Amino acid sequence: MDTQALSAFIEVADSASFTRAAERLHLSQPAISKRLKSLEDQIGTRLFDRVGRSVLLTDAGQALLPYARRVLQTVEDGRRALSQLSDTVSGRLSIGTSHHIGLHRLPPVLKRFVIDYPDVDLDLHFMDSEDACEAVLAGKLELGIVTLPLQPLPHLDSGLVWPDPLAVVVAPSHPLAGRKRLKLEDLAAHPAVLPDEDTYTHRIIRAQLQARGVVPRVRLATNYLETLKMLAAIGLGWSVLPESMIDRSVVALPVSGFTPRRDLGWVRHTGRAVSGPARALLASLKSEIA
Repeated sequence: MDTQALSAFIEVADSASFTRAAERLHLSQPAISKRLKSLEDQIGTRLFDRVGRSVLLTDAGQALLPYARRVLQTVEDGRRALSQLSDTVSGRLSIGTSHHIGLHRLPPVLKRFVIDYPDVDLDLHFMDSEDACEAVLAGKLELGIVTLPLQPLPHLDSGLVWPDPLAVVVAPSHPLAGRKRLKLEDLAAHPAVLPDEDTYTHRIIRAQLQARGVVPRVRLATNYLETLKMLAAIGLGWSVLPESMIDRSVVALPVSGFTPRRDLGWVRHTGRAVSGPARALLASLKSEIA
């Protein structure tokens, strides 16, 4: 079977959309449809039903899906294993990372990496850390450079690269900005703008707030820390951001007993072969550790 057709089949199954599958594979929608038609012709049965705007797997599609995943993972493991036999570090390296890490942590690492390993084709995807971990577990990405999960995930190896302390911030004009000493309870009287509740960062913040019985009045939630910084800076509410993001647009508040921290680092699947490019990037990341 054509591995490109299997890849298209898996993407459509996972996204339940020809359009989203085409975007993820950087193909046109007709190209996706052509690959699926070729696969259906090979196996002699229909794999998807279209119900309105929905795309649903047929019974045959459900049966084929786990085998298709194993085929692609085996082929990818073979490619990674072969890449270790060459003295030259080359080939494709698929990475998922968050927007924050991609903007604030990775650039100097990747700049050195592309100079040292010009034959590596970096396939870089920006996504939420939680989605990157899932993509690594599914075999779609070789490495994730992410906010590390709060609890170890089965089949996922990880390593800390950057400790990332967090701080409560407000606009310079905020009523709390001039206070020299605050308690967490003082924040409850003011609206907040916080990371989305599905993110690891939100869970870290929520755990410390709940331990003190504080329930924030969340005015708005979003996954993007740069957006939260802007919203806090214009006075929409207090927020919690990495200390590394603090500048003149926001003021850090001295909140007693509130010392949240994220761990930023790498994740990889424990059961998958590690390619030469991945080994090289992991070595570069480990050199970042102080």
